[in-house]
Amino acid sequence: MSDIETQPRSVSQTEQYERCAYRFYLQRVERVVPRPAAWSFHGTAFHAAAEAVELSGRTMTAEEAVQLFSERYTVLVNAALDKEPDTDLWLAAGRVTGGEDIERRYALGQEQTAQYVEWAAVNDSETFMTPQGEPGLELYFMVELGGVRVRGYIDQLVQDADGSVRPRDWKTGSMKSKFQLETYGVATRKLFGAEVNKADWYLAKEGRLSRPVALDKVTEEGVGERYAAMDAGVKAGRFPASPDFACRFCDVSHACSFKR
Repeated sequence: MSDIETQPRSVSQTEQYERCAYRFYLQRVERVVPRPAAWSFHGTAFHAAAEAVELSGRTMTAEEAVQLFSERYTVLVNAALDKEPDTDLWLAAGRVTGGEDIERRYALGQEQTAQYVEWAAVNDSETFMTPQGEPGLELYFMVELGGVRVRGYIDQLVQDADGSVRPRDWKTGSMKSKFQLETYGVATRKLFGAEVNKADWYLAKEGRLSRPVALDKVTEEGVGERYAAMDAGVKAGRFPASPDFACRFCDVSHACSFKR
């Protein structure tokens, strides 16, 4: 508990605690080994490919980006298979087995990566450069919100024509977090003194941007309240279970006596 009490918080920690604090406890305090899921490796490999495309100034070809995705996905999946070779124990979305999901997401990720290159070729976007000359891609941050240290990585910061900066999150799945974009917006203001009025998602399943999410009325105090409440709950040892339909997608449900 001493480790989890003192470490910085993140969007994923906070939302996990809010959805089911007992899952947070099992994974981050008890250190239960989570079941692998191909969707996680799919997302990680796509992010690596999209970042490479942007770092190349969008000169990387679709074939090169797909090759990068394929190699990264294969390495991640093989490493997970070494730890858990029984794919029937892997989590999977939809009515497929873990093994089928691995194969399906390999092909799907390749399609989405090629589509990203095609989308980027016809949609202008300038990546924000930090005062240190670092491109705003997979940008690490650590800020204090609500008296709590908060850290994370922003997929991309876009420099809009009006001078404002727009956080962008690349999504391969269906779940989107407005709180994540709000955190990124507040962190960007604190780190760079930038004007941040909106944010968006790149939706890989649809090959397009989402509608902009307004951030002009989002305050540091409002975002910080959620981190402060989560941090206080962890330090007080409050970890109630919240079993519901989402238990089927929980990667530590095999160690949970409350699962539905």
